[in-house]
Amino acid sequence: DRVLIRIKDLTAEKADEVVWVRGRIHTSRAKGKQCFLVLRQQQFNIQALVAVGQHASKQMVKFAANINKESIVDVEGVVRKAYQKIGGCTQQDVELHVQRIYVISLAEPRLPLQLDDAVRPEVEGDEDGRATVNQDTRLDNRVIDLRTSTSQAIFCLQSGICQLFRETLIRKGFVEIQTPKIISAASEGGANVFTVSYFKSSAYLAQSPQLYKQMCICADFEKVFCVGPVFRAEDSNTHRHLTEFVGLDIEMAFNYHYHEVVDEIADTLVQIFKGLQERFQTEIQTVNKQFPCEPFKFLEPTLRLEYCEAVAMLREAGIEMGDEEDLSTPNEKLLGRLVKEKYDTDFYILDKYPLAVRPFYTMPDPVNPKNSNSYDMFMRGEEILSGAQRIHDPQLLTERAKHHGIDLEKIKAYIDSFRFGAPPHAGGGIGLERVTMLYLGLHNVRQTSMFPRDPKRLTP
Repeated sequence: DRVLIRIKDLTAEKADEVVWVRGRIHTSRAKGKQCFLVLRQQQFNIQALVAVGQHASKQMVKFAANINKESIVDVEGVVRKAYQKIGGCTQQDVELHVQRIYVISLAEPRLPLQLDDAVRPEVEGDEDGRATVNQDTRLDNRVIDLRTSTSQAIFCLQSGICQLFRETLIRKGFVEIQTPKIISAASEGGANVFTVSYFKSSAYLAQSPQLYKQMCICADFEKVFCVGPVFRAEDSNTHRHLTEFVGLDIEMAFNYHYHEVVDEIADTLVQIFKGLQERFQTEIQTVNKQFPCEPFKFLEPTLRLEYCEAVAMLREAGIEMGDEEDLSTPNEKLLGRLVKEKYDTDFYILDKYPLAVRPFYTMPDPVNPKNSNSYDMFMRGEEILSGAQRIHDPQLLTERAKHHGIDLEKIKAYIDSFRFGAPPHAGGGIGLERVTMLYLGLHNVRQTSMFPRDPKRLTP
């Protein structure tokens, strides 16, 4: 008949109640005839006291003190108000006076890493010589690392991004679709694809759901989105590249101008940022304890700059670059700092990219043939979305593919999808892990990928 209570619900309002709690033994410390335990559930924890008396013998105190860290236990106890704030616990105003304790699952005595070390800010560890845990050790022992309060907060917030993405787009009249991840030709006409054996032939893992998003627009769905894995066979060992990541993809028909789509995507991201501020302050503050960062700033409406304006800002800062040259990663970051100084925003849109640096399916600018109707969106000086108006005329699409030297036979299905009438449309793809990383001000996308895949990591 036990009813297990969540640790986060153990507040002063529960004082003097007898409750059952399930949690992990985070720490234990014996002192004379009593033992102090810290019980943990996700990012919440509470101090529990086992003391010799009416409900606990010396043997019980000794038993409790010797339960291995990370073991799962059920505890019956009385909620008591604390005489003073309990440091190091999320439940600072109450503690649990234990009457009974049962071990549900015993952990091994030696842990591959200590959770207290894994949540320690690196600066603190450097200053006093205490241990911190490096990234490879974390990822090699991901199940343990994901138990830390920081990891729990990161992935709760990431779940919130997906939820807000869906909520916002459904409210705007979008339809969620599911697209194939095993495809017959490279989705973007490039070579950076994973080839897989497919019965007596070969297939590819999808670089993007773009073809299928566009086919749905051609099928009169008007507004679609999808959430799913994206695969990129790029040998990029950087802080922001993964070979598999989660794509938040949007595609939409428009009436008069592709900026209708740009504004819709930008507003979707703004609604996500606002929702995170309102619903996930606890998680944001938990992450900030280990990785301090300035709060994420954004404007309404979102700042939109044209590419030529960005080039002018960089030249003014001493950077030499051509009008049709793509932004390098260092220049992206510098531009982000310049925009922050001038406009006080961490989120902005760069519009009208040079046609020469965009994929073959990008619609040329009808006013300036050197430019394109394409755009990127940036958070804290790093790109999180790349998008464009798509060419919906099969003849122009064929010409642009030839110009880029693409084998027309390999993209025949793509071009054919526009032969039966296609409305003007645009869209883009967002990297979920990057959005999480940059919103929280973290420094490596592997911190926001639950089980990251990169050129050097295929496990766990």
